[in-house]
Amino acid sequence: MKTSESYLPEGSYMVQPAVRQAFSTLGALRQAQDEGRILEAVAQRCTAAHDLLFDLGIAQGILPRVSCALGIEQGDTREIAILSRVGKPTCFVVTDIDESTDPPTAWLSRTIVQQKAQDRLLDSLRPGDVIPARVTHLEPFGAFVDAGCGVPSLIGIENLSVSRICHPSDRLTVGQSILAAVRTVEPENRRISLTHRELLGTWAQNAALFSVGETVRGVVRSIEPYGVFIELTPNLSGLAEPRADLRPGMAVSVYIKSILPQRMKVKLTVIDVLSPYDAPTPPRYFITEGHIDEWTYTPVGCDKKPVKTVFE
Repeated sequence: MKTSESYLPEGSYMVQPAVRQAFSTLGALRQAQDEGRILEAVAQRCTAAHDLLFDLGIAQGILPRVSCALGIEQGDTREIAILSRVGKPTCFVVTDIDESTDPPTAWLSRTIVQQKAQDRLLDSLRPGDVIPARVTHLEPFGAFVDAGCGVPSLIGIENLSVSRICHPSDRLTVGQSILAAVRTVEPENRRISLTHRELLGTWAQNAALFSVGETVRGVVRSIEPYGVFIELTPNLSGLAEPRADLRPGMAVSVYIKSILPQRMKVKLTVIDVLSPYDAPTPPRYFITEGHIDEWTYTPVGCDKKPVKTVFE
């Protein structure tokens, strides 16, 4: 991964021994404060003043509203960014410890961590770098993810997979850990955009998972006058004959009639309608680390115009 291990998506720190050790004694917590170490705990509640409260075991933690998220103080970030942290792992550094209270009070800051994380990501990442991310919320136009310490980034719905979907929830779930590739880096706008489909394999790589004569599961993605497009994997769909009882999102079993690399086509026959999937299938990644300069989806020798991504 190109991202520094110091700035991982929230939820990655609580399992680290150094973080657990910091909450063992006040002395250990002070040492973490002196070192500026990133810590993490679950926000227990949000006060009427929008301060976040934490139970750190040996101390109560208070994360003041203005230190909860980048842009809150300036009015660029909505208050829901604070309210939605309740019940979720939240990273921070300790800025002060008051031992005059019972229990002691640790004053915290998330914005310090986020500012450093954002600076590091903008400075070190380049288009094509593969990074870890965690899905934070889904909108009709795409998936918002945590690229590191709560720094938000967007994967547009068109970049989630080659197979077209109606909504990002067809592909991902909130809280899911994923991989992504950096699409653009915009230091002037303090923004990083990501893409996902390039990690899910080319047409040939996905087609190699299937054989003519097999019957497999699929999902109906679109209905056209000339046929029904059925997704076999997020980056591979086939075409079946029209059928009146099918609707987008339905799970079906399909018989594979032919696989045609030169035409980039898979011909299918629908066998039966199945029970719906409970949740999207976890992604199968063909690229899991490093850097991508160029990705070509179209198989070699295909008659169609190449489908490719050039990272620059």
